[in-house]
Amino acid sequence: MLELRNLWKFYEAHGSERAVLRDVNATFWKGDAVGILGRNGAGKSTLIRILAGIEAPSSGQVIRAMSVSWPLGFGGAVHGSITGADNARFIARIYGKPTGWVESFVEEFAELGEYYRMPVKTYSAGMSSRLAFGLSMAIDFDCYLVDEVIAVGDARFTERCRIALEERRRRSTLLLVSHQPGILRSFCTTAAILNQGTLTFHEDMDQALATYEAL
Repeated sequence: MLELRNLWKFYEAHGSERAVLRDVNATFWKGDAVGILGRNGAGKSTLIRILAGIEAPSSGQVIRAMSVSWPLGFGGAVHGSITGADNARFIARIYGKPTGWVESFVEEFAELGEYYRMPVKTYSAGMSSRLAFGLSMAIDFDCYLVDEVIAVGDARFTERCRIALEERRRRSTLLLVSHQPGILRSFCTTAAILNQGTLTFHEDMDQALATYEAL
């Protein structure tokens, strides 16, 4: 279970506070596949970072009774001054996984070639995303957070990511932020709309998408 209780998030803007999240309450269970919709600036990425524990709420609680991934596509998931292989070994040690296995898995999955043993700060944005995605797939989480990063390479690599994510979805919770109806229908069974700081859930995906388009 992953639960949000009376969650608020404020940011300072031009000398005043702006509420990005307003008294959000939600419970996500193992096996849920929820698409999160919202216009630019609605607070979707903020919500994902709070769920991951990267950012703290202004008030309220996040209760994690399951392991939660970092957001796929989040640049902070990798360290730029060390190599991709070093990052893989570092993640393996944090999560108590065999370092050799994780290093080999990420190398094969990310397909970075010689760059895998070069500092991440030399990577392009796409290469960094491929590394981060591979690192995420190397660890079995109870809940995967995905923030608009299904396509992180050529068509063949994108398909590999889709298959890997679909396999994880069958046995884990998936919370996916996307503006693309096709992706949401492919991966999610329900949806939630974040609008003016409030998160509203819809059991019917078509209804959710229609409501979102009408905003």
